[in-house]
Amino acid sequence: MVDGIAGYLGISKVIPVVTLDDPAHAVPLADALQAGGIGIMEVTLRTAQALAGIGRLARERPGFCVGGGTCLRAEDLQRVADAGAAFAVSPGSTAALVTAAGRLPIPWLPGVATPSEMMDLESEGYTCLKLFPAAHCGGIELLRSVAPVFPALRFCPTGGISPGNAASYLAQPNVACVGGSWIAAAGLLRRSAWSDITRNAAAAIAATR
Repeated sequence: MVDGIAGYLGISKVIPVVTLDDPAHAVPLADALQAGGIGIMEVTLRTAQALAGIGRLARERPGFCVGGGTCLRAEDLQRVADAGAAFAVSPGSTAALVTAAGRLPIPWLPGVATPSEMMDLESEGYTCLKLFPAAHCGGIELLRSVAPVFPALRFCPTGGISPGNAASYLAQPNVACVGGSWIAAAGLLRRSAWSDITRNAAAAIAATR
């Protein structure tokens, strides 16, 4: 599905990027985020348990929006769609991914780091892009520079986003939302620190209003 992701990026100004080691954490994590005011997360395909976690959320919390991230190959896009993800995310884009995403029943958020990649994806009909790794490919200055050149593009910067700079990114007119791992960091998940995650979510929402 080409584009179509804008509505999902409007669910929250901050999207937690999560690495799940235990699929049993998926539902309590979603509940903790929801209690803090965030109804969306990206589960990265960095562990063997990621797809199982996405599947649990799709079945048990259908009102919570979960995406599948770190989709590096065409088959990854199909795997997250089959697991029940509402959208797919990639850190970059390849011709194979663009072709596969065009046939996908869910929207895809492709990653970019350069103007050439922005041009290529805009020519394919994509107007919402992931800027990655944001802190290392130009960050806020890059976003400001490309804004007048690509007025139709909106970005979700991830990579180096923190409580200290999230609001500055969100102040850019071409930023729809930001993604970050601090809200539900791996250590918090290992300790099942759901109340801490709820506090982090609430603080992130309050700081970006």
